[in-house]
Amino acid sequence: MKHHATDVHDLAAAYALNALDTEEREEFAAHLPGCETCRQDTADFEATAARLAAAAAQAPPAAMKQWTMATIDGVRQLPPRVPATSPVSFRGVLRRKAVPLALAASLAAAASFAGLAAWQNQENRELEQQARQSEQRLDAVTTVLAAPDARTVHGRAGNGALTTVVASDRQNRAVFTATGLPAPAQGKTYQLWLDHGGTMSPAGFISQDGTVLLDGNTADARAVGLTLEPAGGSPQPTTNPLLLMSIRA
Repeated sequence: MKHHATDVHDLAAAYALNALDTEEREEFAAHLPGCETCRQDTADFEATAARLAAAAAQAPPAAMKQWTMATIDGVRQLPPRVPATSPVSFRGVLRRKAVPLALAASLAAAASFAGLAAWQNQENRELEQQARQSEQRLDAVTTVLAAPDARTVHGRAGNGALTTVVASDRQNRAVFTATGLPAPAQGKTYQLWLDHGGTMSPAGFISQDGTVLLDGNTADARAVGLTLEPAGGSPQPTTNPLLLMSIRA
């Protein structure tokens, strides 16, 4: 990707993602020591990329090991306890009990492990789906951050959170990042909006510090808004905006 020399301040996202060619990377690296804004932007984008990459990795749920161990213990069959002084009775017990116990153990084990296998398959499918969705989000965010026409705007919400929007008209997408966003009150959520000529359209949600891909048509949006709404969101803003940040020059 090529940028005009005067656009060096817009290369922070692509630099953090290692999406610059050698000449551009060297130019931006030489520029960094003298530009506090670009150093901060680069650090923010690197942290965002790390969080998104971590989100794509799905660890097995903690309950899986506990459930497996509990199931194994539950199907273990111990030999019946009989007095050591009764060898004849012991053999008789074995003859009478061996087949039923073996059959019961086999059926219990088969049922338990069949249930475990089904549960694990369901968990695996859900984890795979979550991983695919995370990877798709990561790819979409990376595409916006590395777009040749990406532009970056910074702002501060009314609750003190630092915000960044990276928008690409070619991609018709924008990425919103928040740092220092206080947790919403119970029953509330932060909702994002796109301002289309004074008409606010829902653009997704953000619940805590992080990065989200905005929903909707961003190419002709004038600004990005943030409000505190009832859980589940609203079709139109119901509170005064915490943020209304222009994304146009």
